[in-house]
Amino acid sequence: MRFVVDAQLPPALARWLAERGHDAEHVADRGMEMASDREVWNHAVAVRAVIVNKDEDFVIRRTFATDGPTVVWVRCGNTSRRQLLSWFGDRFMALLDSLARGERLVELA
Repeated sequence: MRFVVDAQLPPALARWLAERGHDAEHVADRGMEMASDREVWNHAVAVRAVIVNKDEDFVIRRTFATDGPTVVWVRCGNTSRRQLLSWFGDRFMALLDSLARGERLVELA
């Protein structure tokens, strides 16, 4: 599976996903740290990736879009990188199951 991790999340999350065999990049890997939501959305469409983010704007866009990328909405509060990766890891298998079922918006809470 291919993932694009948005700017509100650390690049370490993209590395964590890659270590588990997924094609993952952080927007900073593409020089897109300051990219608009539209630019990130369009990039995800172009590379056929799932957007992983903390931004409710992507959720709203995914809700009303008839096409476009799958969005994973990370709903943990501000935390350390280590705690975030542990939190994400606890939910990762459920996330993969949701994506395998074809869900287009997955909320991780």
